[in-house]
Amino acid sequence: MSNNRDCRSDENVLTVTAKAVARAEHVVALVGAGLSVESGIPTFRGPGGLWTKLGEPAMNGYDDFVGNPAEWWRKNLDQQSEPERTKFREAIDNAEPNPGHFALAQLEAIGVLKHQINQNVDNLHFRAGSSSVSEIHGNRTKLRCINCETRWHRNSFPGGDITLSSLEDILGKYPACPNCGGPVKSDTVMFGEPIPKGVLAECFQHASQSDCMLVIGTSATVYPAAGFPEKVKASGGFVVEANPNETSLSKIATHILRGPTGVTLPALVSKVAEIIGGSG
Repeated sequence: MSNNRDCRSDENVLTVTAKAVARAEHVVALVGAGLSVESGIPTFRGPGGLWTKLGEPAMNGYDDFVGNPAEWWRKNLDQQSEPERTKFREAIDNAEPNPGHFALAQLEAIGVLKHQINQNVDNLHFRAGSSSVSEIHGNRTKLRCINCETRWHRNSFPGGDITLSSLEDILGKYPACPNCGGPVKSDTVMFGEPIPKGVLAECFQHASQSDCMLVIGTSATVYPAAGFPEKVKASGGFVVEANPNETSLSKIATHILRGPTGVTLPALVSKVAEIIGGSG
């Protein structure tokens, strides 16, 4: 762990950072794919990442869904159509929360972390025990109506399990919302798809209240999420970056914790809990 503005020992850097976090009134975490790497889920853009191998998805993916949801569902459910994406989905399905996920849940439990703006679709944040979370890119374990934004867990969709064979029995050959009749898709936000209005409003609300933003495991290249730390900094707050590598946001970070987030986050949270008198 190190701070590029401070040459003191790692332990001192950790203590200084923890004291600042403990004093903050509205701590918000902006979380990216790097947090889940230690759970065995590859990043999108990093070495070995899905898009590094296949290239980034077409920007008209959402338009394709809206234009022909039946065809989108057929391709989405066909595991043989895109083997690399199937491997990526299997990695998510088989993953378990790591110490970094549990550390954020603990930081929320002791009353310090007020909210997560989470860019991951893997659901590991909830499985670790976090509850105050905005999933700005959606959640792979859920479905969503694109009209009314109603969400369901995949295993509790009123229309039953969605499979290639079940689609043949559905009018229109794609699942429809039982509330408004709108097309239902995976909750993950596609390229070209607007972020659901309710989720985006929640993110902006917490970012505007934040006086400390923890930037964790993200390359900070995707907006609007990448703009939240800049907003906090411009409003007089401070940014803590926890990332193994330097990013475009390193230059505005007041405190930097270098190293695996499965190591740095538990150490930070333990120190914060000690400072505020919280329990393990």
